[in-house]
Amino acid sequence: PDQLEAIRMLVEQRQRVLLVQRTGWGKSAVYFIATKMLRNRGAGPTLLVSPLLALMRNQQEAARRMGIVAESVYHANRQDWEEIERKIEADAVDILLISPERLANQQFTREILPQAVRHTGLLVIDEVHCISDWGHDFRPDYRRIVDVLRYMPKGLPIPILGSTATANKRVVDDVSEQLGVDLIPIRGSLARPGLKLHALKIPSQSKRMVWLADELSKLLGTGIIYCLTVDDTERVAGYLTARGIDAAAYSSRADNDIRQEIEQRLMDNDLKAVIATSALGMGIDKPDLSFVIHFQSPSSPIAYYQQVGRAGRALPESLGILLSGSEDEEIQNWFIDTAFPEPWLTEQVVRLLKERSLVLGPDERKWMSLHELSLEVNVNTKALEKLLKVLEIDGIVEKDGNRKRWTRSLRTWEGPDFERAEAVTNLRREEQQQMRDYISTSQCRMQLLCSYLDSTSETDAQPCGICDNCTGQRFSIPEDSELLREAEDFLRSFTQEISPRKQWPDKSRIPEEFVLETGCALARWGNSGWGVLIRQGKQEDGRFDTRLVEAAAELIANKWQPDPPPQWLAFVPSLRHPELVGTFARQLAEMLGISCEDVIQKTRETDTQKHMQNTAQQYRNIWDAFQISRQVPAGPVLLVDDIVDSRWTLTIIGWLLRQAGSGPVYPFALADAQNRQS
Repeated sequence: PDQLEAIRMLVEQRQRVLLVQRTGWGKSAVYFIATKMLRNRGAGPTLLVSPLLALMRNQQEAARRMGIVAESVYHANRQDWEEIERKIEADAVDILLISPERLANQQFTREILPQAVRHTGLLVIDEVHCISDWGHDFRPDYRRIVDVLRYMPKGLPIPILGSTATANKRVVDDVSEQLGVDLIPIRGSLARPGLKLHALKIPSQSKRMVWLADELSKLLGTGIIYCLTVDDTERVAGYLTARGIDAAAYSSRADNDIRQEIEQRLMDNDLKAVIATSALGMGIDKPDLSFVIHFQSPSSPIAYYQQVGRAGRALPESLGILLSGSEDEEIQNWFIDTAFPEPWLTEQVVRLLKERSLVLGPDERKWMSLHELSLEVNVNTKALEKLLKVLEIDGIVEKDGNRKRWTRSLRTWEGPDFERAEAVTNLRREEQQQMRDYISTSQCRMQLLCSYLDSTSETDAQPCGICDNCTGQRFSIPEDSELLREAEDFLRSFTQEISPRKQWPDKSRIPEEFVLETGCALARWGNSGWGVLIRQGKQEDGRFDTRLVEAAAELIANKWQPDPPPQWLAFVPSLRHPELVGTFARQLAEMLGISCEDVIQKTRETDTQKHMQNTAQQYRNIWDAFQISRQVPAGPVLLVDDIVDSRWTLTIIGWLLRQAGSGPVYPFALADAQNRQS
């Protein structure tokens, strides 16, 4: 249903179509067949904008099977660009696949894009929801597609197809507005026959891990388990592996070769489960996934449907299980709060660039680098780069080629759109509430999910008859105390390495003799395991539990084992909580059998490092805030703090200790809070 209609609209009527159909419906068949028919009628090649390299690989292979010549242009095949350009000129390419990020590459837009667009017979924007500010996969470079529309030949209209599996009415309207063209939506049924949806509230991470191990041993086939953070993918995969289950962690932290290997093992059914962030998704074309489980709840129905819809596309039955935990809302809030730059930040950056962009000569301007902007603006570097990219796409700033420096353009600017920013946040909060309601509902889950996606299908308005609420059949929650204790011990075994800083914020090298040794933290801040006790001690009790002292001593003496071993201990003092770290440090020193030396003095109050959003601000906040108050011992030293965040506090105090004549400095912290939601 709807496939032939969509093809006719593109080929015969040359329409601009938005195809909103469930995962596995066959959206690629529409643009492959339309391409074949248009090419037979003398049209030029199709330009296909695709968001992921893995997805592009699958699309190329599918095109090849249909006798369609498809070429792709991406960052790693630059050596092939000249040959691809010759093929385009010779009309020997049916589909040219590009990522939206290629549209930001000046060499590509100068050498290949004009030739491709001049003869384009069809423009396809796959996963078109990425254009939308409301979308969970928003990609700023998708908005450069507007430039492609401007380059297209005038006269006979070029058909356009946008395709996605997830778009409610808000996203559909926003995509049309961003592109500046009216797209005719073709919406089909989003309900997935055979996909049995379940939801369980299991606040404890250790209980969820035990549940996963127990249920995976009973489930047939292979599947994906989604986590909200990279750290959780590694913890869950490690625990399942320890329980004898073939599992692998997949995230953007892994090298591309490793990710491809895991993808292939999943395709070959060589793994029971891949434990993944959202980095695994649109590039996976595996219709026989028997289950998709969420270890935590995503923040929107769009994100959830996009992921759970990958289960069982070619199976009569499959499972989609949503586990919700106590940490879900905090992680969701972090993603929502950091998704888009605040209006004040946009104003400040544009003002700074305007002040610096005075014309010095006919072709010369003052540019500002990321480092210079970071000194002036207290914002995360990635968020700053994202903001600059959006401003560049909008023509408000100009980038100096591929160099990371910017200047204010000559285009007039009326200021940030406060209403839109507020609307985005409010709607994300509404979607967050919808996910809470989805978890607790007694209604048919598929029916409710489809209603959140604004489905107009009569089928989607009917109960599915197979979810937990329709059948009354529910999974049990584990109560085996021994297994739960083992899972808790496993979580507590996850320590964090503290990598030493080797450069100052201006990129100059820290002399090797002053660089800290590789350090260790007992846990990640806020995580299950020791993280719960650490948070309680810092935020509620005003002291750290003796179990943390014992665990830290055990870690340092028997697991970490710094070599040469520390002969004495120093700690980072605090003016706000003068006894918190000092008391812990003295207890730890006594348990390790070394002296605790009170040699570091804090000379002024500082803001907490978690409020400093980039390395330049973090460094400036701490520099000159500490001094050595008396002579220090000469041997190796254990430098103790409660929380490590920017690493600048430890780096600068370590520098002072080495200058004062100490031996190697080993940093230790109870909790690591660096990049905690990455």
